[in-house]
Amino acid sequence: MGSHRRTAHSGRPGLSGLSGISGLSGLDRSTRATVLTLAAASAAAALGAVPAGAAPQDKQAATKAEVDRLYEQAESATEAFNKADEHADKLRAELTAVQDQVARGQERINTMRNALGLVAGAQYRSGGLDPSLALMFSSDPDSYLDRASSLNRLTARQAGELTELQRAQRVLAQQRAEARRTLAELDKSRKAVARHKRGVEAKLAKARRLLHSLTQPERDAYERGSRGSERPDLAGAGPASSSRGAAALAAARSALGKPYIWGANGPSGFDCSGLMQWSYGQAGVGLPRTSQEQRYAGRQVPLSQARPGDLVAYGSDAHHIGIYAGNGQVIHAPHPGAPVRYDPVGMMPVSSVTRV
Repeated sequence: MGSHRRTAHSGRPGLSGLSGISGLSGLDRSTRATVLTLAAASAAAALGAVPAGAAPQDKQAATKAEVDRLYEQAESATEAFNKADEHADKLRAELTAVQDQVARGQERINTMRNALGLVAGAQYRSGGLDPSLALMFSSDPDSYLDRASSLNRLTARQAGELTELQRAQRVLAQQRAEARRTLAELDKSRKAVARHKRGVEAKLAKARRLLHSLTQPERDAYERGSRGSERPDLAGAGPASSSRGAAALAAARSALGKPYIWGANGPSGFDCSGLMQWSYGQAGVGLPRTSQEQRYAGRQVPLSQARPGDLVAYGSDAHHIGIYAGNGQVIHAPHPGAPVRYDPVGMMPVSSVTRV
């Protein structure tokens, strides 16, 4: 996440291969034991463990690296949560629309059935007499002929209404099937949201436990080491990438000091992509919700050509994102416990710079 760190991507050696270190067989027992001890300490450090008897500064450095790693994993899970939550919102809207269509379709079918039922009942009650017999018994043949002509037209209209009723019933059946599919997909999406939420909470809880294992002076040192500048020197920052970029950057500046809240997109708290979405929203630009989608929300430019207002994504999976403020600084929402702040653009490996 947003602390000053550079994530190592090298492989992690295990302990099982220590005995095979070349050249050990030619050393005396004491020297060989020393070499194995140093190799074991190196392997343990690579695995994130702190060797017994390690110096306090080594313990602090190892703990900080592990906390940073957990924060990074938590933010990746947060972005997955945001994506699943956004998808669930979309499905809820689709389901509401389909359910409205089903309700309107059912109401229309009920009206058509009632109309056809009234006509059928009237015909039944009239006895359905043969037209020639009805004419014979009619006291007013001319009036009967007028009614018979209307009856013929009504019968043709009834046939059309019956056909329309059948078509409406087929459409309604399709809409109900679509509603069932959307509901099933929504249920899957809700489960994905809950799963990612549990992942975020587990990573953050572990990070908190590690931090609490440090002494107060060590925790204070960690906070100082991961704290960005409140007001860096932005002299010579240069012009913004565009008027909307300038407006988005101004909005991000107004959010400085607001707390990091995972899954939040303002205005009282933010996660990294939530801050970008909110900031550009104040400029009248609708950004996608996740950092992975935001990096494709415009034209990508080299880091050397970054201008204030550009989006800067971090990590090969774009799990973190900030807005370039100029003069080598970004504004971003770093991680829980760290408010929205400035940090050097090179605080982590940059994966892309996007001009919206």
